[in-house]
Amino acid sequence: MAVSYKRLWIILAEKEMSRAELRKKAEIAPNTMTKLSKNKYVAMPILDKICRTLGTDYGDIMEYIPEKGKKRV
Repeated sequence: MAVSYKRLWIILAEKEMSRAELRKKAEIAPNTMTKLSKNKYVAMPILDKICRTLGTDYGDIMEYIPEKGKKRV
């Protein structure tokens, strides 16, 4: 299972907000921004902070992408 935060970066561009501004406003650690940039998992409380800061829903900032070659259960 994989996740993509491409939608988050699009929203930031639309709002003309930098990643650094988001990090400061949402009060998240720099290493968390690195995880987001690399499409790695982050804890739900972090996603809550981002959604609250941007006024969005989880589906607005991320997308589930199934891994190739693996069957869904």
